Amino acid sequence: MLNKEFKRKDVERIRNLVKGKVGESAELQVGYTSKKEDHKEGDIWEEGGKKWTIKNGIKQTATKLDSIKKEAILPLFCPTCSSLMKKRHDSKMYKIHKMCLDCVIEMEHKLKIEGKYEEYERNAIANNAEDYVNHLESYLMEALNSSNSQYVSERGEVENWKGGLDIEKTTEEIKKSVKIFKEGIKEYRNDNKT
Repeated sequence: MLNKEFKRKDVERIRNLVKGKVGESAELQVGYTSKKEDHKEGDIWEEGGKKWTIKNGIKQTATKLDSIKKEAILPLFCPTCSSLMKKRHDSKMYKIHKMCLDCVIEMEHKLKIEGKYEEYERNAIANNAEDYVNHLESYLMEALNSSNSQYVSERGEVENWKGGLDIEKTTEEIKKSVKIFKEGIKEYRNDNKT
């Protein structure tokens, strides 16, 4: 014998559950309802001023740094051979080649057999030199364009200094030197001599 009497909304809720309409309301509601959009895995949409995405079935905020995070984080398994990436140099090799140390060794071994290793090595050295020159150029340009007309002495007094570098001339010299270095790197990359 039932001690509780079922109301209309209780019966309606059970009907919805049986029909598989889990999210539907059992009562009549009046008011504003937002339009409902169905999103699939990997979709990106904007809602409430934020970007959202669905990853592994979970709704998450999408940020500009997601792709950078994916590149920076070391995966648990090597994407090439699916072995566990736990060796000492695996993280360094993953940052450079996107594979574990064993896969890099195997790839370089195949290049040596095919006679393409010298070209590979030359390109790696040239890329490193290019990166160094680009970083050096940006550092020098930033240092040159920073304000250096005032200095604080040991006593805490602000001193104004006059004179200094000719910024236009120095900028021109930096760009000229960088161009010479980059041409040298290009020659080294294209030179077939060892």
